[in-house]
Amino acid sequence: MSSVESGFDVEVRGGEGTWKVAILSPQGEVVSERACSDGAEARTYASTVRQHIYWLSPEKFREYYRIEE
Repeated sequence: MSSVESGFDVEVRGGEGTWKVAILSPQGEVVSERACSDGAEARTYASTVRQHIYWLSPEKFREYYRIEE
């Protein structure tokens, strides 16, 4: 689920005790990644990121998640 305006996307990656949430640039590159303790934490964090993709302007989103242009 990506924002039409910003183009950012988020993916939950994990299994066997290793869970991460990746924020993807409009070009599909990982621009931020966060380790999570389990699947529930990963899904919760990813949901928050998705809301921010939708709610924040691309500039504010980059600032909030410290993403370089």
